[in-house]
Amino acid sequence: MNSLTNENTRLGFIGIGNMGSRIARRLLDHGYQLVAYNRSREAAEALVKYGATVADSVAILASQANVILSCLPNDDAVKWVYTDPHGVFAYVHHGSAIIEMSTVLPATSRELYASSREAKVKCLDSPVSGSTPSAEEGTLTLFCGGDEELFQAAQPIFSSISSQYFYLGGSGSGTAMKLVANTLLGVGMQAIAESVALGQKEGLDRHRLLEVLSHTAVIAPAHLGKLPRADAGDYSAQFAIRLMNKDFGLVLETAAAARVPMPATAAAYQMNVAEFSEGNEEDFSAVITLMERLARLETSDAKALRKYHAR
Repeated sequence: MNSLTNENTRLGFIGIGNMGSRIARRLLDHGYQLVAYNRSREAAEALVKYGATVADSVAILASQANVILSCLPNDDAVKWVYTDPHGVFAYVHHGSAIIEMSTVLPATSRELYASSREAKVKCLDSPVSGSTPSAEEGTLTLFCGGDEELFQAAQPIFSSISSQYFYLGGSGSGTAMKLVANTLLGVGMQAIAESVALGQKEGLDRHRLLEVLSHTAVIAPAHLGKLPRADAGDYSAQFAIRLMNKDFGLVLETAAAARVPMPATAAAYQMNVAEFSEGNEEDFSAVITLMERLARLETSDAKALRKYHAR
């Protein structure tokens, strides 16, 4: 399979959400021709000024592109886009390629791969790891499973949107690795939230606690940027808690099917659900505020409100 450069590749991109739009922008910036489709047409049309064209349907996109990328919200969306009678597999040309970047069950990735073989197209599950700022900067990490020849050919595409990409093995390996990584992401944030609450309860100044913690070796790079944002009371979504909530569910469903006990993950999931139930579009780091409330601590938000009313 030839290398998929911007000179010989016409990309189709399905799923122009927060992450997808940033990935698509980087591909356009690197000279790729790109046709976009999104259920909400406005999201796809926002890419026109950067050089994209918009398809009126999945079928039209599949018939126009020789490489199809998708970044979709859940397993049902992935199955609909590809296996619906008017979906990708009904209209894609033989010899084309699929790079499926959603976070879904490994079982869904394996089903998609089997269907791609019947449609005579190559397929990779290539979920992305990283926040929306990482997507803007092109510093995502990609976990890939499936067709190894496609993985090799797609490296010009991968290098346009990520700083590192890994081939894990057969179909479903990429999504399995993404669930492994997000287990550590979510459980680690819950551990940070509990630690921050404990430190304050023992009399540590919140600002100093977060500042010093950020200089220790125990904070993972993915969590490091969350500490100064928590210090400022900024929990605006970079990786939304609703998405972490979804991913915890995928992890535990996969673990149950594989008969792997995951007690720490199950406990972290329940705390994530509790904060998610507040109904706000928050970052997953907002579990810090949950633990502070449960510990009956006055958070930075509460202090700011008290100062405002005291004016």
